[in-house]
Amino acid sequence: MEFGVATPQGAQAPHPEDAPTRERVARSILENGPSSAADLAERLGLTAAAVRRHLDHLAAEGTVEAQQPKAQASRGRGRPARVFALTEAGRDRFDQQYDDLAAQALRFLAETAGHDAVVEFARRRVAFIERDYARVAETHPDLSPAEALARVFTDEGYAASARGLPVIGDQLCQQHCPVSHVAHEFPELCEAETEAISRALGTHVARLATIAHGDGVCTTCIPSAHHTDDHRKGTSA
Repeated sequence: MEFGVATPQGAQAPHPEDAPTRERVARSILENGPSSAADLAERLGLTAAAVRRHLDHLAAEGTVEAQQPKAQASRGRGRPARVFALTEAGRDRFDQQYDDLAAQALRFLAETAGHDAVVEFARRRVAFIERDYARVAETHPDLSPAEALARVFTDEGYAASARGLPVIGDQLCQQHCPVSHVAHEFPELCEAETEAISRALGTHVARLATIAHGDGVCTTCIPSAHHTDDHRKGTSA
């Protein structure tokens, strides 16, 4: 995959050999979420100046956009560093080429067999979650449930990771969703994922955000066993 570049007015035309590096920059944002130039430089082993140059070109062609960080625990002096996120057009470059065909097929299924058939299809599509989670959890007992799930989803092309949440538990983050464009029209795909995660873990989980609905990343809150026990006690009381 190559990223075509629309050169900003007055800017120097990019060298052809820059394209692979720009792709690395864009893919790093895809896999790690909105990132600052400093984060990208450290992650990719590039200078901050080189990263900014590539970001300028990616922004000019509409692949990335600059945003202000959402969470700012401490502003300190000066303005917080901007982060760069993929635009919808930028995500399109990484998504499968058959989104339109898949959407048409699901529309046909809904029209001819009804909503229940779409739900059943969605559940079958995510059967890998329960199947592979059990295997990964058994093979790698050192992984937390969220880390095991992240490995399962990453193997299926979701670029997933796990992050700890204070007190509550963990958060499963899916930086990429291979069916996000179809799921925008058919949320049953997202709902089936959430249900399968709950069944695999044997506990309720909460989907906090989805790429299909315009968020930068799909996030699912996975409560710790301690938090779940406390919640059940509080509900009983």
